[in-house]
Amino acid sequence: QNFIAVEKYNIVTWEDIQDEVSEAIEDYLKSGQAVITNTESSKKIPVTVYAETTPNPSVLKFVANKELVTGTFEFKSIDDTQHAPIAKALFSFPFVKEVFMSANYISVTKYNIAEWNEISMELREFIRSYIEDGKKLLEDAILTAETASEATENASQSISEKDLKDIDKEIIAILEEYVKPAVASDGGHIAFESFDENTKTVRVVLQGACSGCPSSTVTLKNGIETMLKDMLQGRVQSVIAING
Repeated sequence: QNFIAVEKYNIVTWEDIQDEVSEAIEDYLKSGQAVITNTESSKKIPVTVYAETTPNPSVLKFVANKELVTGTFEFKSIDDTQHAPIAKALFSFPFVKEVFMSANYISVTKYNIAEWNEISMELREFIRSYIEDGKKLLEDAILTAETASEATENASQSISEKDLKDIDKEIIAILEEYVKPAVASDGGHIAFESFDENTKTVRVVLQGACSGCPSSTVTLKNGIETMLKDMLQGRVQSVIAING
């Protein structure tokens, strides 16, 4: 508050030195110099990160023990990372092709110039250290843009929801409840785009580990397509996937 307590050695008495100490403190305070300089280094954030395989052999999912982002963020190249410091840092690795972030994980797509057993430990340690050091993952600009985009999307949805047919809503509900959680566990994301009543075809957008995944077609044909056919009693005949 407004005092400094000083403890002395017994080699002197206060009568001999108190005026000198008082003047020294007063002169220092009058000089305007800082009383205390905070030199404490920033505290590290305890975090663990583990690597998890996905159905896409080109994608590895790095999972943290804490939430990293709210929403989904996909970066196809370093040009997309202006407001995403961690994604930009990951693109500095020559073998990183794409980066996808959601919830508590980061999915990394690699070029074929390297094998996962050669680079996974390096990437895992890099991501862990980056988070542990408290560095910013995403800048406010991209978060603000995402919030504005969601607000616009929600507003447009509230208007266009009236135009959505019952079957569209049923398809969306099935994707949300049964498909999205499974896809997210594999480091990806899926979204409903449209339904053509004439051809009974559903179009969905794939992101993250699902985008361009060799097993996506099999998964869609044997999983999502079959599920929609069964649950919607033949009102859906096929599913087409579009890479996001």
